[in-house]
Amino acid sequence: MTHHEEDGAIHAATEDLKNWLTRQGLKSRGREELLRAFCERLVNHGVPLLRMQLAQRALHPEFGGIGFTWTRKDGMNAEYFGRVDHKEPHHEWLQSPFHALLTSGEAEMHSVFSAQDVSRFPIFARLKAMGATSYFAHWQPLGPASETAYEPERPDAEGLVVSWSFDGAPEDAAPYLNIIRGVFDTLALVLAGAGNREMGRALLQVYLGRDAGARVLSGEIARGSSQHIDAVICLFDLRGFTALSEALPGEAMVDLLNDYFGHVVELIQSHGGNILKFMGDAVMAMFNLGTLQEDAQAALRAVAELGPRMKAVNAARAAEGLPLAEYTMALHAGEILYGNIGAPNRLDFTVIGPAVNLTARIADMHRTVERSIILSEDVRNAAGRDGEGLISVGRYMLRGVAEPVELFTLYQPEV
Repeated sequence: MTHHEEDGAIHAATEDLKNWLTRQGLKSRGREELLRAFCERLVNHGVPLLRMQLAQRALHPEFGGIGFTWTRKDGMNAEYFGRVDHKEPHHEWLQSPFHALLTSGEAEMHSVFSAQDVSRFPIFARLKAMGATSYFAHWQPLGPASETAYEPERPDAEGLVVSWSFDGAPEDAAPYLNIIRGVFDTLALVLAGAGNREMGRALLQVYLGRDAGARVLSGEIARGSSQHIDAVICLFDLRGFTALSEALPGEAMVDLLNDYFGHVVELIQSHGGNILKFMGDAVMAMFNLGTLQEDAQAALRAVAELGPRMKAVNAARAAEGLPLAEYTMALHAGEILYGNIGAPNRLDFTVIGPAVNLTARIADMHRTVERSIILSEDVRNAAGRDGEGLISVGRYMLRGVAEPVELFTLYQPEV
Protein backbone atom coordinates (compact mmCIF):
# COMPACT_ATOMS: atom_id res chain seq x y z
CA MET A 1 0.00 0.00 0.00
CA THR A 2 1.36 3.42 -0.96
CA HIS A 3 1.64 6.23 1.56
CA HIS A 4 -1.27 8.02 -0.13
CA GLU A 5 -3.44 4.89 0.00
CA GLU A 6 -2.56 4.37 3.66
CA ASP A 7 -3.56 7.95 4.51
CA GLY A 8 -6.83 7.42 2.65
CA ALA A 9 -7.55 4.20 4.56
CA ILE A 10 -6.81 5.89 7.90
CA HIS A 11 -9.09 8.80 6.99
CA ALA A 12 -11.92 6.50 5.89
CA ALA A 13 -11.71 4.39 9.06
CA THR A 14 -11.56 7.49 11.25
CA GLU A 15 -14.60 9.08 9.63
CA ASP A 16 -16.58 5.85 9.82
CA LEU A 17 -15.85 5.49 13.53
CA LYS A 18 -16.60 9.14 14.29
CA ASN A 19 -19.93 9.01 12.44
CA TRP A 20 -20.82 5.77 14.20
CA LEU A 21 -19.96 7.24 17.61
CA THR A 22 -22.10 10.30 16.91
CA ARG A 23 -25.07 8.10 16.02
CA GLN A 24 -24.64 6.08 19.21
CA GLY A 25 -24.52 9.27 21.24
CA LEU A 26 -27.76 10.48 19.67
CA LYS A 27 -29.35 7.14 20.58
CA SER A 28 -28.31 7.65 24.23
CA ARG A 29 -26.47 4.35 24.25
CA GLY A 30 -25.00 3.31 27.61
CA ARG A 31 -21.25 3.49 28.13
CA GLU A 32 -20.66 -0.23 28.63
CA GLU A 33 -22.55 -1.27 25.51
CA LEU A 34 -21.04 1.58 23.47
CA LEU A 35 -17.45 0.77 24.44
CA ARG A 36 -17.89 -2.94 23.75
CA ALA A 37 -19.24 -2.22 20.27
CA PHE A 38 -16.55 0.41 19.63
CA CYS A 39 -13.71 -1.99 20.47
CA GLU A 40 -15.21 -4.62 18.17
CA ARG A 41 -15.52 -2.02 15.44
CA LEU A 42 -11.86 -1.07 15.83
CA VAL A 43 -10.89 -4.71 15.38
CA ASN A 44 -13.06 -4.91 12.26
CA HIS A 45 -11.11 -1.96 10.88
CA GLY A 46 -7.89 -3.96 11.24
CA VAL A 47 -6.69 -2.51 14.55
CA PRO A 48 -4.95 -5.38 16.44
CA LEU A 49 -6.60 -4.39 19.72
CA LEU A 50 -6.04 -6.96 22.45
CA ARG A 51 -7.24 -5.01 25.48
CA MET A 52 -8.82 -1.65 26.26
CA GLN A 53 -9.14 -0.11 29.70
CA LEU A 54 -10.95 3.13 30.45
CA ALA A 55 -11.38 4.95 33.76
CA GLN A 56 -13.80 7.83 34.24
CA ARG A 57 -14.35 9.80 37.43
CA ALA A 58 -17.89 9.61 38.81
CA LEU A 59 -19.96 12.03 40.86
CA HIS A 60 -21.60 9.57 43.21
CA PRO A 61 -21.83 9.30 47.02
CA GLU A 62 -20.73 5.65 47.08
CA PHE A 63 -17.83 5.40 44.63
CA GLY A 64 -15.19 7.56 43.04
CA GLY A 65 -15.24 6.33 39.47
CA ILE A 66 -16.07 3.61 37.02
CA GLY A 67 -13.72 1.47 34.99
CA PHE A 68 -14.32 -0.53 31.82
CA THR A 69 -12.03 -3.30 30.63
CA TRP A 70 -12.47 -5.00 27.25
CA THR A 71 -10.41 -7.91 25.96
CA ARG A 72 -10.71 -9.62 22.62
CA LYS A 73 -11.07 -12.93 24.45
CA ASP A 74 -13.55 -12.09 27.23
CA GLY A 75 -15.42 -9.01 26.05
CA MET A 76 -16.45 -6.15 28.34
CA ASN A 77 -16.35 -5.90 32.11
CA ALA A 78 -17.39 -2.86 34.18
CA GLU A 79 -16.19 -2.13 37.70
CA TYR A 80 -16.90 0.65 40.18
CA PHE A 81 -14.01 1.69 42.37
CA GLY A 82 -13.65 3.67 45.56
CA ARG A 83 -12.38 7.16 45.98
CA VAL A 84 -8.62 7.65 45.82
CA ASP A 85 -7.15 9.02 49.02
CA HIS A 86 -4.80 11.60 47.53
CA LYS A 87 -3.03 12.09 50.84
CA GLU A 88 -2.24 8.37 51.09
CA PRO A 89 -2.78 6.91 47.59
CA HIS A 90 -2.76 3.17 47.06
CA HIS A 91 0.61 1.68 46.15
CA GLU A 92 -0.83 -0.06 43.06
CA TRP A 93 -2.14 3.29 41.77
CA LEU A 94 1.25 4.92 42.21
CA GLN A 95 2.85 2.17 40.10
CA SER A 96 0.30 2.39 37.29
CA PRO A 97 0.93 3.94 33.87
CA PHE A 98 -2.31 5.89 34.32
CA HIS A 99 -0.85 7.69 37.34
CA ALA A 100 2.41 8.32 35.53
CA LEU A 101 0.57 9.72 32.51
CA LEU A 102 -1.76 11.97 34.49
CA THR A 103 1.06 13.47 36.56
CA SER A 104 3.49 13.84 33.65
CA GLY A 105 1.70 16.74 32.00
CA GLU A 106 1.75 14.83 28.71
CA ALA A 107 -1.38 13.95 26.74
CA GLU A 108 -0.34 10.40 25.83
CA MET A 109 2.06 7.56 26.52
CA HIS A 110 3.38 4.91 24.11
CA SER A 111 5.45 1.90 25.12
CA VAL A 112 6.78 -1.20 23.37
CA PHE A 113 7.51 -2.78 26.76
CA SER A 114 11.17 -1.97 27.16
CA ALA A 115 12.88 -3.56 30.13
CA GLN A 116 12.84 -0.19 31.89
CA ASP A 117 9.08 0.25 31.33
CA VAL A 118 8.27 -3.29 32.45
CA SER A 119 10.29 -2.74 35.61
CA ARG A 120 8.51 0.54 36.28
CA PHE A 121 4.95 -0.63 35.61
CA PRO A 122 4.00 -4.12 36.91
CA ILE A 123 0.89 -4.21 34.68
CA PHE A 124 3.16 -4.36 31.61
CA ALA A 125 4.47 -7.83 32.56
CA ARG A 126 0.87 -9.08 32.76
CA LEU A 127 0.01 -7.52 29.42
CA LYS A 128 3.04 -9.13 27.77
CA ALA A 129 1.93 -12.48 29.22
CA MET A 130 -1.44 -11.93 27.49
CA GLY A 131 0.37 -11.49 24.17
CA ALA A 132 0.53 -7.70 23.99
CA THR A 133 3.42 -6.16 22.09
CA SER A 134 2.74 -2.45 22.63
CA TYR A 135 0.74 -0.09 24.81
CA PHE A 136 -0.82 3.29 24.13
CA ALA A 137 -2.61 5.51 26.66
CA HIS A 138 -4.01 9.01 26.63
CA TRP A 139 -6.28 11.13 28.78
CA GLN A 140 -8.80 13.87 28.21
CA PRO A 141 -9.93 16.33 30.90
CA LEU A 142 -13.49 17.58 30.52
CA GLY A 143 -15.26 20.79 31.50
CA PRO A 144 -13.31 23.62 33.16
CA ALA A 145 -10.56 21.13 34.01
CA SER A 146 -9.80 20.75 30.30
CA GLU A 147 -8.03 24.12 30.40
CA THR A 148 -5.74 23.17 33.27
CA ALA A 149 -3.24 20.52 34.23
CA TYR A 150 -4.35 17.38 36.06
CA GLU A 151 -5.18 18.15 39.70
CA PRO A 152 -5.91 14.86 41.52
CA GLU A 153 -7.00 16.58 44.72
CA ARG A 154 -9.89 18.37 42.98
CA PRO A 155 -13.14 16.50 43.69
CA ASP A 156 -14.90 18.24 40.80
CA ALA A 157 -12.28 17.36 38.17
CA GLU A 158 -13.78 15.43 35.29
CA GLY A 159 -12.17 13.46 32.52
CA LEU A 160 -11.28 10.04 31.26
CA VAL A 161 -8.08 8.10 30.74
CA VAL A 162 -7.84 5.18 28.32
CA SER A 163 -5.24 2.56 27.48
CA TRP A 164 -5.05 0.39 24.38
CA SER A 165 -2.91 -2.76 24.24
CA PHE A 166 -2.08 -4.30 20.87
CA ASP A 167 -0.65 -7.61 19.71
CA GLY A 168 0.42 -6.45 16.24
CA ALA A 169 3.96 -5.71 15.19
CA PRO A 170 5.09 -2.52 17.01
CA GLU A 171 6.66 -1.15 13.84
CA ASP A 172 3.22 -1.20 12.18
CA ALA A 173 1.52 0.78 14.96
CA ALA A 174 1.46 4.25 13.37
CA PRO A 175 -1.73 3.81 11.26
CA TYR A 176 -3.94 2.45 14.04
CA LEU A 177 -2.56 4.89 16.61
CA ASN A 178 -3.57 7.69 14.23
CA ILE A 179 -7.06 6.19 13.91
CA ILE A 180 -7.47 6.16 17.67
CA ARG A 181 -6.10 9.68 17.98
CA GLY A 182 -8.50 10.84 15.28
CA VAL A 183 -11.62 9.50 17.00
CA PHE A 184 -10.66 10.14 20.61
CA ASP A 185 -12.27 13.58 20.97
CA THR A 186 -15.55 12.23 19.60
CA LEU A 187 -15.34 9.20 21.86
CA ALA A 188 -14.70 11.44 24.88
CA LEU A 189 -17.70 13.67 24.07
CA VAL A 190 -20.05 10.73 23.58
CA LEU A 191 -18.87 9.05 26.79
CA ALA A 192 -19.21 12.34 28.68
CA GLY A 193 -22.82 12.63 27.53
CA ALA A 194 -23.58 9.02 28.43
CA GLY A 195 -21.84 9.43 31.78
CA ASN A 196 -23.83 12.57 32.59
CA ARG A 197 -27.08 10.76 31.83
CA GLU A 198 -26.12 7.84 34.06
CA MET A 199 -24.89 10.22 36.76
CA GLY A 200 -28.14 12.19 36.67
CA ARG A 201 -30.19 9.02 36.95
CA ALA A 202 -28.10 7.74 39.86
CA LEU A 203 -28.12 11.04 41.76
CA LEU A 204 -31.87 11.47 41.34
CA GLN A 205 -32.42 8.00 42.75
CA VAL A 206 -30.02 8.62 45.64
CA TYR A 207 -31.40 12.03 46.60
CA LEU A 208 -35.06 11.68 45.64
CA GLY A 209 -35.56 7.93 45.99
CA ARG A 210 -35.93 5.23 43.36
CA ASP A 211 -39.56 5.90 42.50
CA ALA A 212 -39.46 9.70 42.69
CA GLY A 213 -36.20 9.79 40.72
CA ALA A 214 -37.71 7.67 37.96
CA ARG A 215 -40.80 9.87 37.86
CA VAL A 216 -38.75 13.05 37.54
CA LEU A 217 -36.67 11.51 34.75
CA SER A 218 -39.87 10.51 32.94
CA GLY A 219 -40.93 14.16 32.83
CA GLU A 220 -43.00 14.69 35.98
CA ILE A 221 -41.20 17.92 36.80
CA ALA A 222 -43.84 20.66 36.61
CA ARG A 223 -44.76 22.33 39.87
CA GLY A 224 -48.14 21.01 40.98
CA SER A 225 -47.99 17.86 38.86
CA SER A 226 -49.24 15.10 41.14
CA GLN A 227 -51.49 12.08 41.37
CA HIS A 228 -53.67 10.37 43.94
CA ILE A 229 -52.39 6.93 44.90
CA ASP A 230 -53.19 4.35 47.54
CA ALA A 231 -50.17 3.45 49.62
CA VAL A 232 -48.90 2.49 53.05
CA ILE A 233 -47.00 5.35 54.70
CA CYS A 234 -44.25 4.55 57.22
CA LEU A 235 -42.53 6.83 59.71
CA PHE A 236 -39.37 5.46 61.31
CA ASP A 237 -37.92 7.50 64.16
CA LEU A 238 -34.90 7.15 66.43
CA ARG A 239 -35.98 7.43 70.05
CA GLY A 240 -33.94 9.58 72.45
CA PHE A 241 -32.20 11.41 69.63
CA THR A 242 -32.34 14.81 71.35
CA ALA A 243 -30.50 13.54 74.40
CA LEU A 244 -27.94 11.77 72.23
CA SER A 245 -27.33 14.87 70.11
CA GLU A 246 -26.59 16.89 73.25
CA ALA A 247 -24.14 14.28 74.56
CA LEU A 248 -22.28 13.33 71.36
CA PRO A 249 -20.06 15.34 69.01
CA GLY A 250 -21.49 16.10 65.58
CA GLU A 251 -19.37 13.55 63.73
CA ALA A 252 -20.50 10.75 66.05
CA MET A 253 -24.14 11.72 65.50
CA VAL A 254 -23.71 11.61 61.74
CA ASP A 255 -22.12 8.15 61.99
CA LEU A 256 -24.96 6.97 64.23
CA LEU A 257 -27.66 8.23 61.85
CA ASN A 258 -25.92 6.72 58.84
CA ASP A 259 -25.60 3.36 60.57
CA TYR A 260 -29.24 3.04 61.65
CA PHE A 261 -30.64 4.66 58.51
CA GLY A 262 -28.52 2.42 56.29
CA HIS A 263 -30.11 -0.69 57.80
CA VAL A 264 -33.64 0.70 57.74
CA VAL A 265 -33.42 1.87 54.14
CA GLU A 266 -31.98 -1.47 53.01
CA LEU A 267 -34.79 -3.31 54.80
CA ILE A 268 -37.58 -1.14 53.37
CA GLN A 269 -36.22 -1.23 49.83
CA SER A 270 -35.70 -5.01 49.96
CA HIS A 271 -39.47 -5.33 50.40
CA GLY A 272 -40.34 -2.96 47.56
CA GLY A 273 -40.72 0.22 49.60
CA ASN A 274 -39.53 3.67 48.54
CA ILE A 275 -37.75 6.18 50.75
CA LEU A 276 -39.45 9.57 50.50
CA LYS A 277 -37.26 11.73 52.73
CA PHE A 278 -35.05 11.99 55.79
CA MET A 279 -36.24 14.41 58.44
CA GLY A 280 -33.57 14.83 61.09
CA ASP A 281 -33.74 11.58 63.04
CA ALA A 282 -36.72 10.23 61.07
CA VAL A 283 -37.32 8.44 57.78
CA MET A 284 -40.54 8.69 55.78
CA ALA A 285 -41.19 5.85 53.35
CA MET A 286 -44.08 4.37 51.41
CA PHE A 287 -45.11 1.06 49.93
CA ASN A 288 -46.86 1.43 46.57
CA LEU A 289 -46.59 -1.91 44.81
CA GLY A 290 -49.83 -1.90 42.83
CA THR A 291 -52.68 -2.68 45.22
CA LEU A 292 -53.22 -1.61 48.80
CA GLN A 293 -53.24 -5.26 49.86
CA GLU A 294 -49.80 -5.81 48.32
CA ASP A 295 -48.59 -2.59 49.97
CA ALA A 296 -49.80 -3.63 53.41
CA GLN A 297 -48.46 -7.16 53.13
CA ALA A 298 -45.03 -5.91 52.02
CA ALA A 299 -44.97 -3.35 54.85
CA LEU A 300 -45.82 -6.03 57.42
CA ARG A 301 -43.04 -8.28 56.13
CA ALA A 302 -40.59 -5.40 56.49
CA VAL A 303 -41.83 -4.57 59.99
CA ALA A 304 -41.52 -8.23 61.04
CA GLU A 305 -37.81 -8.03 60.23
CA LEU A 306 -37.28 -4.59 61.75
CA GLY A 307 -37.13 -5.67 65.42
CA PRO A 308 -34.54 -8.45 64.91
CA ARG A 309 -32.52 -6.19 62.59
CA MET A 310 -32.38 -3.33 65.09
CA LYS A 311 -31.51 -5.75 67.89
CA ALA A 312 -28.58 -7.05 65.83
CA VAL A 313 -27.44 -3.50 64.99
CA ASN A 314 -27.44 -2.52 68.65
CA ALA A 315 -25.57 -5.67 69.63
CA ALA A 316 -22.88 -4.92 67.03
CA ARG A 317 -22.62 -1.27 68.12
CA ALA A 318 -22.45 -2.25 71.80
CA ALA A 319 -19.60 -4.66 71.06
CA GLU A 320 -17.67 -1.75 69.54
CA GLY A 321 -18.50 0.61 72.40
CA LEU A 322 -20.64 2.86 70.20
CA PRO A 323 -23.69 4.81 71.42
CA LEU A 324 -27.05 3.07 70.99
CA ALA A 325 -30.51 4.28 70.00
CA GLU A 326 -33.96 2.74 70.14
CA TYR A 327 -36.58 3.22 67.46
CA THR A 328 -40.27 3.61 66.69
CA MET A 329 -42.22 2.81 63.53
CA ALA A 330 -45.73 3.98 62.63
CA LEU A 331 -47.71 2.75 59.62
CA HIS A 332 -50.99 3.83 58.06
CA ALA A 333 -52.71 3.00 54.77
CA GLY A 334 -54.80 5.30 52.62
CA GLU A 335 -54.95 7.70 49.72
CA ILE A 336 -52.15 10.24 49.37
CA LEU A 337 -51.28 13.00 46.93
CA TYR A 338 -47.85 12.27 45.43
CA GLY A 339 -46.02 14.83 43.32
CA ASN A 340 -44.15 18.13 42.96
CA ILE A 341 -44.70 20.75 45.64
CA GLY A 342 -42.74 23.93 46.32
CA ALA A 343 -41.50 27.12 44.70
CA PRO A 344 -40.70 27.58 40.99
CA ASN A 345 -36.96 27.27 41.65
CA ARG A 346 -37.06 24.71 44.50
CA LEU A 347 -39.35 21.68 44.31
CA ASP A 348 -39.81 18.64 46.50
CA PHE A 349 -41.26 15.40 45.17
CA THR A 350 -43.21 14.34 48.22
CA VAL A 351 -46.53 13.17 49.66
CA ILE A 352 -49.29 15.10 51.39
CA GLY A 353 -52.83 14.45 52.53
CA PRO A 354 -54.88 13.30 55.51
CA ALA A 355 -53.29 9.83 55.43
CA VAL A 356 -49.83 11.36 55.88
CA ASN A 357 -51.06 13.56 58.73
CA LEU A 358 -52.72 10.58 60.43
CA THR A 359 -49.47 8.60 60.21
CA ALA A 360 -47.74 11.40 62.12
CA ARG A 361 -50.50 11.36 64.75
CA ILE A 362 -50.09 7.60 65.15
CA ALA A 363 -46.34 8.10 65.60
CA ASP A 364 -47.09 10.39 68.56
CA MET A 365 -48.80 7.48 70.35
CA HIS A 366 -45.73 5.33 71.01
CA ARG A 367 -45.28 6.51 74.59
CA THR A 368 -48.97 6.11 75.32
CA VAL A 369 -49.21 2.50 74.11
CA GLU A 370 -45.62 1.65 75.10
CA ARG A 371 -44.89 -0.12 71.82
CA SER A 372 -42.15 0.51 69.28
CA ILE A 373 -44.29 -0.53 66.31
CA ILE A 374 -47.82 0.80 65.82
CA LEU A 375 -50.10 0.19 62.85
CA SER A 376 -53.51 1.57 62.03
CA GLU A 377 -56.58 -0.58 61.54
CA ASP A 378 -56.47 0.42 57.87
CA VAL A 379 -53.13 -1.39 57.46
CA ARG A 380 -54.50 -4.43 59.29
CA ASN A 381 -57.65 -4.52 57.14
CA ALA A 382 -55.75 -4.00 53.87
CA ALA A 383 -53.33 -6.84 54.66
CA GLY A 384 -56.13 -9.45 54.72
CA ARG A 385 -55.09 -12.70 56.33
CA ASP A 386 -51.55 -11.37 56.85
CA GLY A 387 -52.95 -8.86 59.35
CA GLU A 388 -54.88 -11.35 61.47
CA GLY A 389 -51.98 -11.87 63.87
CA LEU A 390 -51.69 -8.20 64.80
CA ILE A 391 -52.58 -7.31 68.40
CA SER A 392 -54.93 -4.43 69.22
CA VAL A 393 -53.59 -1.86 71.70
CA GLY A 394 -56.87 0.01 71.93
CA ARG A 395 -59.01 2.69 70.33
CA TYR A 396 -57.95 6.33 70.65
CA MET A 397 -59.08 9.79 69.74
CA LEU A 398 -56.13 11.33 67.93
CA ARG A 399 -55.49 15.05 67.66
CA GLY A 400 -57.15 16.48 64.56
CA VAL A 401 -58.98 13.23 63.76
CA ALA A 402 -62.78 13.21 64.07
CA GLU A 403 -63.33 9.48 64.59
CA PRO A 404 -61.61 7.09 67.02
CA VAL A 405 -58.82 4.99 65.53
CA GLU A 406 -57.94 1.47 66.59
CA LEU A 407 -54.23 0.84 66.75
CA PHE A 408 -52.36 -2.44 66.50
CA THR A 409 -48.88 -3.76 67.16
CA LEU A 410 -46.83 -6.74 66.08
CA TYR A 411 -46.22 -9.40 68.70
CA GLN A 412 -42.77 -10.93 68.44
CA PRO A 413 -41.93 -13.33 71.32
CA GLU A 414 -38.33 -13.40 72.48
CA VAL A 415 -36.42 -16.38 71.08
